[in-house]
Amino acid sequence: MTASPDLDTPQLATPDLLRSVFRRHAAAVAVVTARGSGPVGFTATSLTSVSAEPPMISFGIGTGASSWPAISRAEHVGVHILGEHQEELAATFARSGADRFGPSTRWFDGPHGVPVLDGVLAWLVCRVVARVPAGDHRLVLAEAVVGDPAGAGRPLLYHQGRFNALRD
Repeated sequence: MTASPDLDTPQLATPDLLRSVFRRHAAAVAVVTARGSGPVGFTATSLTSVSAEPPMISFGIGTGASSWPAISRAEHVGVHILGEHQEELAATFARSGADRFGPSTRWFDGPHGVPVLDGVLAWLVCRVVARVPAGDHRLVLAEAVVGDPAGAGRPLLYHQGRFNALRD
């Protein structure tokens, strides 16, 4: 027998409630990159596999994000799954105003001119097929065109407002 939920404590849905609930949701950490007037990128925990046939992914991005202007026009994007050894890289791409492609970030020009991060667990270059309005964000749907799943290590996770590693 399960206990009944306490119906006296539910909160009306607000941005703070949504943030609080999703702080409890452990998510893999990814970095999405694109080419604007230069390379751009951001840390994302909203990455989702959408379809195997055709191979499609989705991610969300705020329309106020510094990377949004480039993502809004990009034909292709890079999607990178970070390893637990890349916490500082994740923090760099999450920090507003950071020099994301500075000397400490190892990367190269990949297929379709997309910046590809070096040393990640896996990466894809994807062709953007749609940008769907979703409140103050856009949900980007993209079809994978090329990638590499051969990186070594274990995934970096985000939970309770901080980066974490898997435990055995």
